[in-house]
Amino acid sequence: MSGTKTHPFDQLTPDFIMDAVESLGYRCDCRILALNSYENRVYQVGIEDQQPLIVKFYRPQRWSPRQIREEHCFSQELTDHELPVVAPLADEKGQTLHSYRNFMFSLSPRKGGHAPELDNLEHLETIGRLLGRIHLIGAGKAFKFRPRLDSTSHGYDCVSFISEESIPDDYRESYLALTRDLLQQIDERFARLPDIRFIRTHGDCHSGNMLWRDDLPHFVDFDDARMAPAIQDIWMLLSGAEDQQRRQLDKILAGYLQFYDFNPAELQLIEPLRTLRMIYYSAWLARRWDDPAFPKTFPWFNTVQYWGEHILELREQLAALQEPPLQL
Repeated sequence: MSGTKTHPFDQLTPDFIMDAVESLGYRCDCRILALNSYENRVYQVGIEDQQPLIVKFYRPQRWSPRQIREEHCFSQELTDHELPVVAPLADEKGQTLHSYRNFMFSLSPRKGGHAPELDNLEHLETIGRLLGRIHLIGAGKAFKFRPRLDSTSHGYDCVSFISEESIPDDYRESYLALTRDLLQQIDERFARLPDIRFIRTHGDCHSGNMLWRDDLPHFVDFDDARMAPAIQDIWMLLSGAEDQQRRQLDKILAGYLQFYDFNPAELQLIEPLRTLRMIYYSAWLARRWDDPAFPKTFPWFNTVQYWGEHILELREQLAALQEPPLQL
């Protein structure tokens, strides 16, 4: 017997992919294109006499079926309000989540486009208008099954995993002491802002999850949708020096405030949320290291150099948490 380890995604051969799609009544034309995705596996599949479809196979044991369906319902709710969101297709029974053998999967229409130009202030105002509409709908009710974005899911749980499974011994104590100080300050910051509202958000709102076409950004991939402060969908659009970020933020909010109110106190959460994302990202890579795609794509991860640089970045974040927040 071979000692080679296998991963569930190894089952996703071209025949498997086409069989899954054809189980829903489509006829594939044997054209399959793997798209850029690591958490899940996503393919463009040619369909006879129709436009190609996008099929997403969900990573086993990440989300439960009801958590995925809740994401799909949110996407569909947005499209029902005529927002440019790419939502999963429903079958004749109204089902958007399907299963084939051991995989859950969904189908979506193919949409072309390119990433928005985040250095274009007019693009940012347009994105702000659409985010305001998304958050107006997102605030209408809460997720029942999707978790909150907080210091437990994106902080303490990640630190525990990294310290036990990944980080070299020489860095463990420094990492634990540093993250303890960071998470303490993050918890204190949230505690000082008890009136911050958690709403349904995209959760991973960066330029790679938007397709710019017809002078609009089409939002895709709500896979990380969570209950979070509204600023979670805004801060990742900001970059550059402080004065540049202020101009960007002003332009985003010029569009955003046409549809939804913004609590300026949430600006105090930009650096805490950035810090949690950095901690979570390292844990995400560590947790996925048994997936063959990750060592190939992120060969620099889990090296002594990586952890040294990561700790340096976290120390910079500790200093950033002491600085006054971005102002309008």
